[in-house]
Amino acid sequence: MKRRTQLQFKQLAVIIVAYLVIGFIMAVYDDLAFHVNISQGPKQHYSFITEATRSMIGGLSGALLGGTFLVFFVNVKYQDKPYAYTIFAVSLAFTVIFTIVTLLMGSVIASYQSGKPLTNPDTQQALIKFLNNTSHLKSALAWSLVVAVTQLVLQVNSKFGQGAFWNIIRGKYNTAKEEERIFMFLDLNSSTAIAERLGNTMYHSLLKDFFADITHPIIENKGEIYQYVGDEIVITWSLRDQTPHRRCIECFFEIKLHIERNRQKYLSKYGLVPSFKAGIHYGKVTVGEIGIIKRDITCSGDVLNTTSRILSMCNELNKELVVSAELVSRIQVLNNYITQSLGHIKLRGKEKELQLISIVPAPATVR
Repeated sequence: MKRRTQLQFKQLAVIIVAYLVIGFIMAVYDDLAFHVNISQGPKQHYSFITEATRSMIGGLSGALLGGTFLVFFVNVKYQDKPYAYTIFAVSLAFTVIFTIVTLLMGSVIASYQSGKPLTNPDTQQALIKFLNNTSHLKSALAWSLVVAVTQLVLQVNSKFGQGAFWNIIRGKYNTAKEEERIFMFLDLNSSTAIAERLGNTMYHSLLKDFFADITHPIIENKGEIYQYVGDEIVITWSLRDQTPHRRCIECFFEIKLHIERNRQKYLSKYGLVPSFKAGIHYGKVTVGEIGIIKRDITCSGDVLNTTSRILSMCNELNKELVVSAELVSRIQVLNNYITQSLGHIKLRGKEKELQLISIVPAPATVR
């Protein structure tokens, strides 16, 4: 199963659990409201267990229908569209799904109460009575808020990156922590000349398409998008997890393959196919939250400066991927790739020389 699909199923699982809990909480709230001093009490034959079960079944149905629609359709089809598209799609979907769930639950409950099939007049009368209950309006208002918050969280999670929003919520990096991370600085070639040729608007469109297209290879190789800097993107991998370290190398060439597959789109739209270069290095960084108004999780450390300097050597050495020998030694196994030592080089602003290595796919692996 693809990494992106795994993340989507994980999001759906969280929505299902959350909606079940919310359904139960709504039943508890109603039960408490029935027993306040100014209340006339619950209706005859009221059962908390029955009402809680109904509410949770409604939540489960909404999660399976609505959650699937949000995760696998809305946030895929409209991922690069204005939020207004998402709001309209979610509002329409909520209306349809809530109506369907209410009708299904009403049909089941009416049939159960009458003990007769839905085609029976008594059952139909019970269904009409069920649908005329004003409690459905209350449920519609409550669940509309739940759906709105769900979509907001999904959008914010996409904004901050997978897992980053949750890390901010639980304060994982409220106190700075030291971590070992791999960093890839990936930069478009001849960006200044392309910008002059296309103009600002078209160049921005090119960057938007390029960054959108390379997102999937990054996710599939378990990379995290750290930040965008003009025509440059910074990708990182934590060395604490079980992700094979060679993923950073595979990610670069899968990005290259993905862009090549979209060659015709770029040629027809921009008259060119974007090419790029990258530098990769690893080391310790301090990770922590900064900012008050616009809070973010940032990394600081010499490894970032060094990786940026490695990237700048790509043009000078006429290589598309340059990696530190330290990282290659850490990766150890690089099957299907050819490595070439570029010697010990003194990077700009650095006192010590750093051995650099160029990496290209072995001929048999080029697709």
